[in-house]
Amino acid sequence: MQAVLFDLDGTLVDTAPDLAYALNLQRERHGLPFLPEATIRPYASHGSRGLLEIGFGLLPDHAEFEQMRTEYLELYTQVMTRQPQLFDGMAEVLQEIEQRGLRWGIVTNKPRRFTLPMITHMALDSRAGAVISGDDAPQPKPAPQTLLLACERMQLDPEQVVYVGDAERDVQAGNAAGMTTLVALFGYLSDVDRPEAWGADGCIQQPQDLLAYL
Repeated sequence: MQAVLFDLDGTLVDTAPDLAYALNLQRERHGLPFLPEATIRPYASHGSRGLLEIGFGLLPDHAEFEQMRTEYLELYTQVMTRQPQLFDGMAEVLQEIEQRGLRWGIVTNKPRRFTLPMITHMALDSRAGAVISGDDAPQPKPAPQTLLLACERMQLDPEQVVYVGDAERDVQAGNAAGMTTLVALFGYLSDVDRPEAWGADGCIQQPQDLLAYL
């Protein structure tokens, strides 16, 4: 393998505390009590759609959805750098990847206006070989375009790349791009998720397990 590409939320970085905090601030604004972070956590990989569903029972076809989505994203912008942190063991994994002379990058569906400030805040921007956000290509995951764009920018053969994510769309995109795909079981999976049925090449219980595939 030549490189590893990571999904961001729920795979490389634990952003659930900030995503949950923004949702609870919005609930408070609408006269609702805070939800436990553990209740929100499984929805953190599903973007504002999933968060508004668990927070307010709103789906995209609801008349107030777009207004609430805009409000949520404004709140998240204010708090998104409160406490994002690499998952336990991930710092050592990134260091080992670099020591082996391999490369790594980030491919996320998170919009660029959130992705770049976060990874800059975490001092990851200078280390990643490519950082591709959901709005950097015509179609985000589960389409393969963003993954292929990362390979193009890093001058990589997709067949020599491992893609790690915590959602079914990550596996679908990685498989469509011709990459080896791994599910991060330490990410934001819910009780109804069945990662063993997603068609990935493997599952990892902790970041260190990734090294065996390199």
